[in-house]
Amino acid sequence: MLILGLGLALVVGLAMGLLGAGGSILSVPIFVYVLGFEAKQAIAMSLAVVGATSLVGAVRHGRLGNVNLRIALTFGPIAMLGTYLGARLSVFFSGTEQLALFGAVMLAASFFMLRDHYPAPSERRHPAVALALVVLGAFGVGILTGLAGVGGGFLIVPVFIFLLRLPVKQAVGTSLLVITLKSFAGFGSYLTHVDVAWGLIGGFAAIAIAGIWIGTHLLQFLSPRAIKRAFGILLLLMGTWILYQSRGAFDLGSRDPLSSHAVQLSDPQPLSGRSPDQGSGSPSHDH
Repeated sequence: MLILGLGLALVVGLAMGLLGAGGSILSVPIFVYVLGFEAKQAIAMSLAVVGATSLVGAVRHGRLGNVNLRIALTFGPIAMLGTYLGARLSVFFSGTEQLALFGAVMLAASFFMLRDHYPAPSERRHPAVALALVVLGAFGVGILTGLAGVGGGFLIVPVFIFLLRLPVKQAVGTSLLVITLKSFAGFGSYLTHVDVAWGLIGGFAAIAIAGIWIGTHLLQFLSPRAIKRAFGILLLLMGTWILYQSRGAFDLGSRDPLSSHAVQLSDPQPLSGRSPDQGSGSPSHDH
């Protein structure tokens, strides 16, 4: 399962290179359902991977002139604060509840991916209105990132296009820089109460970074519309499945079944009790 999980890291990078988003949407389920980590660990490690991968993409877009630094440096710190607070609030939610929220976000993301058009960013908003929208949008997206581990590209890009009227290419490039900032903020907050596998994070991120370079190159040969529609359908199916798997979150009297569910996908031993030399296919934790 470890080899499969690392192989899927390439898919995470490809999605980010082709779409400018999708890193956390794919990496969290990979960490949970393929590599056998608990939800909180998966969310924390996904934030680290997506932060590193987004940084590479942001640098590449910056060289092409597709990063609006003014908006990124306004939106980013507010989103970072929201992400940090969301990660701190995550201790009050069970892993099942966090995955249920994640599944709901996937369904929302599928809606945006299946749209054929974005509105033309020709109309400018009043500066006061634009500032208020930046603050509310950044803080809200940040909170959601901290709680569910979603990097937020599927949410930030529409915010930049619909609310701030940025051109699509600038929205994607600027979004990657914001995702970098708030992913690292959320990861730092999770480190105070979650153990992570550092070695796996490094390997997964390296492969995902290779994927984002390949995806950026392939973009010139593929139909963006076809890519978006195929990925939107995938998100719709995955989001529905994750919500079904996390249906216990809607039963207020139930206990959190996520930990045992994740472990059953690998072996009957608790994740925290694995020794580094076990060969079960799931990674050990490098503290």
